[in-house]
Amino acid sequence: MKPQILTESHRLGIGGVAIGTAFEDVTDEQARKILDAAWNSGIRYYDTSPWYGLTKSERRFGDFLKSKNRKDFIFSTKVGRLFHEVPESEVPPTMWKNPLNYDFKHDYTADAIKKSIADSLQRSGLDYIDIVYIHDLSEDQVGDRYPYFLKQAREGAFKVLSELRDQGIIKAWGMGVNKIEPILDCIESADPDICLSATQYSILEHEDAVDRLLPAVKKAGVKLVSGAGYNSGYIAGRERYNYKDVIPKGMAEKRSRIANIAEKYNIDLISAAIHFVLAADEFVSIIPGASTPEQVQHNMKAFETPIPFDFWKELKAEGLIYEKAQVPSGNNVS
Repeated sequence: MKPQILTESHRLGIGGVAIGTAFEDVTDEQARKILDAAWNSGIRYYDTSPWYGLTKSERRFGDFLKSKNRKDFIFSTKVGRLFHEVPESEVPPTMWKNPLNYDFKHDYTADAIKKSIADSLQRSGLDYIDIVYIHDLSEDQVGDRYPYFLKQAREGAFKVLSELRDQGIIKAWGMGVNKIEPILDCIESADPDICLSATQYSILEHEDAVDRLLPAVKKAGVKLVSGAGYNSGYIAGRERYNYKDVIPKGMAEKRSRIANIAEKYNIDLISAAIHFVLAADEFVSIIPGASTPEQVQHNMKAFETPIPFDFWKELKAEGLIYEKAQVPSGNNVS
């Protein structure tokens, strides 16, 4: 039986993509206010990555958290890219609106993982990391080099992270990816504890995960954290879907139909999205990002909103939720 790192108090966390300036140039002061709002709302699980803002998000999280009692929160970050400082003219084009002056390379060898963890500890100012996710080891990020990097990780990252866990240096590790296959590949050849599942499972799109991902992780005793339960803001009304500007065909109509039914029950899509993800036994946490303190507060309010069971029944009756998907039972409040 694997130890449960994330408990009931970590069901709602906060992710660091927006604080890394993914969608707009969030300032240091704004980032501090967002994290203050999270802490004051009772959020105690904080997830980031050196990739977000080319180390900016990780530094901001660390600067905020290093003044807190280390036993009071769970902190996760990611490995798989190594960063080095460069002149501003040499910063590569990325999705970040205002990144720091760094370039990077993918590297999943044992030595790179150890260096990445040491760098993250130095940047964050924290004395340990609870959960380490192997980041973006997935075809959508590394393309046709996926088999090469997977072999590198099997011989390097997978083994060294298990060793660090067994030594008590980290508490848990797993994959942090946007696709299902890398999680299945990892489970097949290693012993991860928990995986960050981004863009795989949401109220709008979950059929493939229900059929392939959830049975596999359940059998392996691996838990999941939802990293894009709002489809990177689409559920909240943004016109982007899973970090891209192209909206899948039929998705606008589906979002509208679910929103109309939610309105009948006096709930919003954010509440429905959070409770849908957490209804699945395999998901122990959802970690939406936020660009404003108000978004954090809205997330907490949505998390605490009871949802009538009849809402879920109607969504299933209308074919808007896959018949095999778990939904909350009764007037569920997580």
